[in-house]
Amino acid sequence: MSDSSLRGYLLEESLAWLLRSSGYRLLVHEKQDPADLTMSGNTLLVRGRGAVHQVDVLGEFAFTPAFSLPVRLFLEAKFYQKACGLEVVRNAHGVLHDVNENFMTAPGRRPRQRYQYSYALFSANGFTVDAQKYALAHQISLIDLSGASFGWLLGAISSTAWALSKCQDKHAVKVFPAMWVRRELRIMLETSPGHLLPEVESPASGFLQDVRKELEKFAAVLWQHREAELLLGFPAAPFILPLAADDQREFLEYAEAHPVHDVRIRRTGQGRSAEWTVAPWGAEEAYRLAFKLPEHVEEWISGIEEKERRRTWEVKTQFLSEITIYRMNEGGVRAYQLRYEPGSLSRW
Repeated sequence: MSDSSLRGYLLEESLAWLLRSSGYRLLVHEKQDPADLTMSGNTLLVRGRGAVHQVDVLGEFAFTPAFSLPVRLFLEAKFYQKACGLEVVRNAHGVLHDVNENFMTAPGRRPRQRYQYSYALFSANGFTVDAQKYALAHQISLIDLSGASFGWLLGAISSTAWALSKCQDKHAVKVFPAMWVRRELRIMLETSPGHLLPEVESPASGFLQDVRKELEKFAAVLWQHREAELLLGFPAAPFILPLAADDQREFLEYAEAHPVHDVRIRRTGQGRSAEWTVAPWGAEEAYRLAFKLPEHVEEWISGIEEKERRRTWEVKTQFLSEITIYRMNEGGVRAYQLRYEPGSLSRW
């Protein structure tokens, strides 16, 4: 297995864990939906109109947006050393188009539940311009994780992938047990009940012990960052925002007391290195959320130096004027609305 594939697997499982409080429930077995899902051995497949499609990470949200269907999200992550290219986004579009057309009705047949499938591609090193343009045209969400807020996670993944590769070399294992690794991580991170996970063949004992030790170290790093959380922000724009919270308790305490509140939005850096932060208006110390915008948006903002300030304001007022966040808690689904206060531009 290539290093990039192994890093991608670890990143996907980490993201599923980080989304746990956003109402993202992993689907891991055909028992959870025999109509849309099937299995090929230990591999989960989703039925499309013309084919069945292998899926590594598929989740269902616990809430249904207004005037919509229940949402299921394909989560795919790439940890390349370079920007993710067009071919990955094109494949995502093909899968998405096919599964969303897999719905038929016939007289006398029992009504069938229908879902709106969406696709989110996460990349550790951004996306090419062609990939971004194609994704925007076909409503594929691209999420760039190259910002400083995710440095701890990407660093942990890189070191763990390196250690796992060394284990494979040490024991001369020809085929890396990716399915077994996913199953172990899902149990360690509690992202799926063990009884739903398909049984997979365990590696040889010596290799198993070494790999499990490394996975336990990796899971421990994630649990040490349990206060970190990936919140999905839904702005009035053709993209979603991965909002990284420095401390989820700070955000939740403020948001629970102020479900709808005004915020300041600040942009630092330029082009691909730019990162945005959100804090409540008049109470900046209460919490801080960080996110990155699609690279082609950043390139437009920074394209003409004398227009950068004006273009930043336009993006804030046109695309980021309202950001809605959904979160699960013991009382059910909570919605928080962050409203951009235009006066913040002149003061930040």
